[in-house]
Amino acid sequence: MSTLTPFHLAIPVHDLALCRNFYTNVLNFEEGRSSNHWVDYNFFGHQLVIHLKEEELTKAPTKSVDGKNVPIPHFGVVLPWASFHNFAELIKSKQIEFIIEPYIRFEGLVGEQATMFFKDPSGNALEFKAFKDMSQLFAK
Repeated sequence: MSTLTPFHLAIPVHDLALCRNFYTNVLNFEEGRSSNHWVDYNFFGHQLVIHLKEEELTKAPTKSVDGKNVPIPHFGVVLPWASFHNFAELIKSKQIEFIIEPYIRFEGLVGEQATMFFKDPSGNALEFKAFKDMSQLFAK
């Protein structure tokens, strides 16, 4: 695999102050540049930008995966195994409601991974995952 470079993702939020509090004080992401209409965040080394879009976001559809209703669309990041579990504990301690609580997929198989889903206050679905063996990220 080649050296990875940071991605940039901009997402809409309907209440900038509420979501700024969520990403800064709940998820503990470092804030970067900002204006009255957007805020940059260090999203595990990637650039996440929340942009004010005052209309309420529509409810995202779901797709059944492993018998769980996975929101589509969603975004997130693949973390190292220990970092995932530490972050999952932080999320639990903040009493964030999970869409899908942390669990292990493909346990003991190729591609074994931990995953969890939750939403931000604007309804953006986030997934965080970790592979037991990162070399199996794209394994079949």
